[in-house]
Amino acid sequence: MSTIKIKQVKSRIGAPANQKRVLDALGLRKMNRVVEHEATPSILGMVEKVKHLVAIVK
Repeated sequence: MSTIKIKQVKSRIGAPANQKRVLDALGLRKMNRVVEHEATPSILGMVEKVKHLVAIVK
């Protein structure tokens, strides 16, 4: 499978608890941190839930 790089671009302060848990599960705990994951349907679904807080980096 291909991999994607995910970067947190907005703060998690003020986000609902379920979105904070999604960020934690992705490994994003600080601003501007970049993590790399395989592009599985579950990871893509998690990114979709917090799409306003993260960006896909090429």
